[in-house]
This record gives sequence, C-alpha cells and structure tokens, in this order.
Amino acid sequence: MKEFDTAKKAAIEAGEVIKKYFGNTDYKLKGRANPVTAADIKSQEIIEKNIMDNFPDDSIIAEEGLKNIKDRNRIWIVDPLDGTVNFAHSFPHFAVSIGFLCDNVIRFGIVYDCIKNEMFWAVKDLGSYLNDKRIFVSKVLSISESLLATGFAYDRAERAEFYCSYYSHFLKKSHDIRRCGAASLDMAYVASGRLDGYWEYSLKPWDVAAGRIIIEEAGGMVSDFSGNPWNLDMNSVLNWGEEVIATNSIIHSDMISEIGKIRK
Repeated sequence: MKEFDTAKKAAIEAGEVIKKYFGNTDYKLKGRANPVTAADIKSQEIIEKNIMDNFPDDSIIAEEGLKNIKDRNRIWIVDPLDGTVNFAHSFPHFAVSIGFLCDNVIRFGIVYDCIKNEMFWAVKDLGSYLNDKRIFVSKVLSISESLLATGFAYDRAERAEFYCSYYSHFLKKSHDIRRCGAASLDMAYVASGRLDGYWEYSLKPWDVAAGRIIIEEAGGMVSDFSGNPWNLDMNSVLNWGEEVIATNSIIHSDMISEIGKIRK
C-alpha cells in the first residue's frame, strides 16, 4: 500500500530529526501546560511534505496548527511529536503518530518511538506489529490483575481533583497504574500487552487515531466511557478522543462499569 509506505518513511525521517533535537530543552508554550518545540514543527513539516508529495489532494489534520481539509474521504491524522512535555524535559518517552482514514475506515496506524527504535503499526485486517513481530493484547482477566495507564489533560491544574478521583479509584482496584505522558504509546502498549487497560479524558484525534487500529487489530477494544465506539464519519473526526477507554477487551466492560461508579 503506497499510503502505508509513505507514512512509514515519513515517521522514520521525522524520528531522525527528533533524535537530533533531543536534549535541546528550548520550547514555547501554546498553553499553560502545552509546550511546542522546534522538533514538533520540523517533524510535522517532514510528514506533511511526504504526504503532499505523494497525495496532494488528501486532507491532513495535525497537532501543530494544520487542518488542511480537501478530500474529506481521505484524511491523514498526524501527531508529529506525541509527548512533547517529556521531550522538552529530556525524558525519553515520546512518539510520532500517523493514522489514515479513508471512506470512513481507519486503514492503518503507525506509532514510532524513535528513541527505542520501536515502530508499532497495523493495517486493516492484517494484524498489529512491533517492528516485524506480530503483537497481541494481554489475556489478563480482571482489573485487579491489570497494569493500567492514564494521562491528565492540559486543564489538569484547574481540574486536579476531578482527574485524581479517577486515578484514586483505579489505584485501589488495579494491580498498579502508570502515567507516562504519551497517549499514542499508552495505546500501543495496550496493543502489545505491556499494559492491560488505559483511560483518559480530553484527547485529540491525532493522539488516538493510530492507536485505535493498532489496538483493535491486536484483539483489543477502544470506546468512549459509555462503551460506544467513536463514529468514523468524516464529520466526527475532530471529536475523537474526548473520552477514551482502551483495553485487552476482556476487562473492557469492567472498566466501563467502574467509570460509571465514579461519575455518579
């Protein structure tokens, strides 16, 4: 598939640039807790160029300011550097994320951790992979046995008690929780069985588009907090990620049930 090959090439090229910038902590803030670095900008430029050189009529939705909507049936959803706070503090946990939506179907997703040289990817109906190895979700049967992950949105200072109510609840119910700061990698880790479940509020489509297909092709599930799958209609793309539960599928209904208890 030419589109997948283009995305893979773009992710690798962007990763090389990101590695060159790693350790340079200069950044500016888009919001109180939302930095952007030169690496974000350069990575997005590389990815956009690869896409536009090969598919000039396609649309791109990307984190760093571009919502180039042309053909609504072919949309590339790009996070050039997911985990920018980590990157800005020289914490080596971040990734390039690229998803491709065509005719209301996510055709493939790539999440590339250039520091660890780990590329998680999936193509519709062909399974999920870590580099060249097939991956699957875990077989953990209960939340009490599960290693979970979460993240906190950029309004966390104003809503700290709200987010911590979820964290506290699942900390009591699960084996343990990780908060790593890169949604795309959290989802890739669910797909590969490193994590058993993940939840988060207030994400964006570029945080989750690639991770969704990687999890589903690995045997897992992704939904909102009520258990509803995201609408794949092109007009709904910008709403993806407002509520995310991603699991090995076995604990999915239990995660939804527990979140229902918190929300009462």
